[in-house]
Amino acid sequence: MSRKQVVIVGGGFAGIAAAKALRRAPVDVTLVDRSNHFVFQPLLYQVATGALAPSDIAVPIRWVLRSVKNVTVLLGAVAEIRPDESEVRLADGTTLPYDYLIVAAGSRHAYFGHDAWEPMAPGLKTLEDAIEVRSRFLSAFERAEGCADEAARAELLTIVIVGGGPTGVELAGIMGSIARKALRGDFRRIDPARARIVLLEGGPRLVPGFREHLSEHALRDLRALGVEVRLNSAVTQVTEDAVFLGEERISTRTVFWAAGNRGSSLSSAFAGHVDRAGHVLVQPDLSVPG
Repeated sequence: MSRKQVVIVGGGFAGIAAAKALRRAPVDVTLVDRSNHFVFQPLLYQVATGALAPSDIAVPIRWVLRSVKNVTVLLGAVAEIRPDESEVRLADGTTLPYDYLIVAAGSRHAYFGHDAWEPMAPGLKTLEDAIEVRSRFLSAFERAEGCADEAARAELLTIVIVGGGPTGVELAGIMGSIARKALRGDFRRIDPARARIVLLEGGPRLVPGFREHLSEHALRDLRALGVEVRLNSAVTQVTEDAVFLGEERISTRTVFWAAGNRGSSLSSAFAGHVDRAGHVLVQPDLSVPG
């Protein structure tokens, strides 16, 4: 009898954990990811601010699974999942048949119907995102140093972070610290400590998934670092030179997005079992009904 085929989509925490858990199972496993490396996402914010190098938080997926002999790793982008045919189709036309499918494709940042804001306000989910955020963050100070107009300089030194969850809080905290400490004395025309770091949260408190006293603690710590925290402040528009809160305009050329998550586009394969944010609705054992 031929061995059952398991396909795992995604080489993040969940996909790699699943592959390792099947090391002694009588199955052949194929793990496919569009990147060839695993990223330790909790530290992306440190790469995004230059505190760590990308290589400090990334390792090849093949290396992680080198001792799991029944796992084959493929580099490829999944174009379509066909549950009725029990197969996964890759962008290059390759078809992967399966007996069992594990979808661990992760998520992307959600702009709540305003995807046009993404070019002006990048999020932070991948190494590529982190490198882009780092470039924009450090470039803000470089551009301000070369700017003679005081009003334009103030605009360049205003950095807005949208979303007071863990990512937004981490970014605001480390950016405030870098501006006031790490960059001190590096410039001649500007004082980095005068940078305005603004954290906008649409709800009444930071990190709402945590207990209330921890939210209060985060708020105190950020304000002690000089971060301007605005609660109950929902963003209504993002442009190339401003963020709007209703009629209020915050002039800025540097905006980062940490306001929410949406499920992978691959979740569309499970029509009828997906919520508005693209998250697949599963049973207690994580299986999709039917």
